[in-house]
Amino acid sequence: MHLFYTPRAQKGIFTLDSSESAHCTRVLRLETGDSISVTDGKGKMMKARIIKPDKKACVAEIVEIRNTPPERDFSVQIAIAPTKNIDRFEWFLEKSVEIGVDRIIPLLCRNSERRSIKHERLSKVMIAAMKQSLSAWLPQITPLVAFDDFVAESYDGTKLIATVSADIASNPGKLYKPGNDALILIGPEGDFSNTEMDLAIKNGFLPVSLSNKRLRTETAGLVACHSVNFLNDLR
Repeated sequence: MHLFYTPRAQKGIFTLDSSESAHCTRVLRLETGDSISVTDGKGKMMKARIIKPDKKACVAEIVEIRNTPPERDFSVQIAIAPTKNIDRFEWFLEKSVEIGVDRIIPLLCRNSERRSIKHERLSKVMIAAMKQSLSAWLPQITPLVAFDDFVAESYDGTKLIATVSADIASNPGKLYKPGNDALILIGPEGDFSNTEMDLAIKNGFLPVSLSNKRLRTETAGLVACHSVNFLNDLR
């Protein structure tokens, strides 16, 4: 199954963007009349037939549309400080999409080693992961946001903040009730500052321990994502 992404595809004739067109015609060598699957990343899985296999603007016609239900009855949001080595952060994005996440919020913290991101590049990583896992749902990634501003925003689900401090942290299974929406904060390699931790707790975030070992940022993010999905699978 060859899955392609085009956010504006509707019933009828459409054109793949240059990147998807090149993959379709130059890499996969698909030709006129060949069938492909297309998703808009918003739940639609479509069957299409290639009309013009152009390497820059491949034209196809949608012949069938199927609406797929949401993958979960709860949402998973991870707010995380991007790593200095961007490859590690991209790895986290890829694997979290495969496991199951709805929204990723890159955080700018006091101890952040990376203070800027290329949003378009990170979006492409998530699109590729969605296609690889044959999903019709593309998670959202927001622009970089300051920690203090983000924790002050309202949120109706369970709010958790990862910490290595065993004195104040609890196991996620004791704080999170399956079926609820979850938002987990993951700090940079230098961890959250004491001021940030106090501010988060003041705004309703519950300290949680993800391991009895010290985890790298991207590992902690993935553990948080998997933990919420795993606890829900046990229902």
